[in-house]
Amino acid sequence: MAVEALASGQDLLTHAVGDLAARTGMPVAFGGFERGNSVEVTSIVGTRTPSISGLVVQATRGLGGRALVERRPRLALDYRSSRNITHDYDRAILGEGIATLFAVPVVVSGKARGMLYCGSWAQSPLQENTARNALQVASDLATELRVRDEVNRRLSLVPSPDATPSLDVAAREELRETYAELRRIGADVADLGLRQRLGEIERRLAALSHDGAAAVEPLDVKLSPRETDVLACAALGQTNAEIAVTLALREGTVKSYLQSAMAKLDAGTRHAAVAKARRAGLLP
Repeated sequence: MAVEALASGQDLLTHAVGDLAARTGMPVAFGGFERGNSVEVTSIVGTRTPSISGLVVQATRGLGGRALVERRPRLALDYRSSRNITHDYDRAILGEGIATLFAVPVVVSGKARGMLYCGSWAQSPLQENTARNALQVASDLATELRVRDEVNRRLSLVPSPDATPSLDVAAREELRETYAELRRIGADVADLGLRQRLGEIERRLAALSHDGAAAVEPLDVKLSPRETDVLACAALGQTNAEIAVTLALREGTVKSYLQSAMAKLDAGTRHAAVAKARRAGLLP
């Protein structure tokens, strides 16, 4: 049972493009990811013609290509007559009848990973609210991509049981650290689909740690998400103060969650609670 990485993010892009149109009120929105120094438009909403479909924007070319290399938004209030951009893509943009176009790069860790566009068929000034909302959508998408990058990086470190029938101590500890980190990341993710996918991976990681180990002992206990988070951190040997920093909670709140988990597991110490949770398959 290998642990699969998360998908590339096309689902997130599709959601972001739809959100861009809804939050800015601009009738046309489209976007794509950077690949090979260009952006291929793979998600479109609101268009009246097929002219933008399949559009590939090269770095430095057009409004989006300039925004890509500069890593900052670019606006063309009158696209047809703009002298600040090359007009390589007039056939696509003007073919759709777009007059005003706003291009916002999706910047992750200093690199432009994609481009979001919103436009209108009539020439009109870009309201401050509209620009702010467009920037927020791009920022949200960048955050989700950054989360996926970190999740995939951590999953790549987890050994596959297909290659190693039983996990050694170091591998098992790495798996447990990855589980705890995925729990922390999941708590900060807004996208429901991504959170559900993370939950599936967490359950598979917990099961993976038991492959070749002692059988799971069924236990009629249901820990809350935060009780599980706190217990997962405690399993790594973190103190209450360290858990509080990791999970951005008050130390007193951490203590409360820990005591609640211990009571549910009928354990007198945190170490006993962790051991019981592992035997029950609630923790890796």
